[in-house]
Amino acid sequence: MSKTVALQKKAQETTHSRSLVKGLLAGLIGGLAATAAKRATERIFPPRAHGEPEPPSVLVEKIFGRRLEGAQKLAAMESIHWGFGAATGAAYGALAEYYPAATAKDGAAFGMALTSLTRGIELPALGIEAETQEQTFRERTSEMATHVVYGIVTETVRRVVRKMLR
Repeated sequence: MSKTVALQKKAQETTHSRSLVKGLLAGLIGGLAATAAKRATERIFPPRAHGEPEPPSVLVEKIFGRRLEGAQKLAAMESIHWGFGAATGAAYGALAEYYPAATAKDGAAFGMALTSLTRGIELPALGIEAETQEQTFRERTSEMATHVVYGIVTETVRRVVRKMLR
């Protein structure tokens, strides 16, 4: 069988086995694992070296309209952090089902796109984080590095889980 015919056959098999639900589930699991990996990487290469508040902390105050303390603040921040990681992973998993190019560079491209979107556009627009040009080199490189880790782990786990769900 020629290489072209083999690729066409594989593409047809992939087309018939696509599943939004399986993609969402595999991505969600990948996103949770990746959130844990990103957290561990941030302990080694923290994005905020001078005690600046983390974006989930600022977001919590904006949502509740007041400053939360102690266990309430921690619970709200953790919910935002893990919820965003899971939701983003699920969206990525769904996208990967129908647009395999989204998995480029084993998920690293996804991590870079995510940090550009969140840290470069959304968080500054919401007033949660400084504009990119106002961030230090360390902040920018740490965020990019930890999001690349997030993307690679999301893709690696998504791929394994997705194969298990065939």
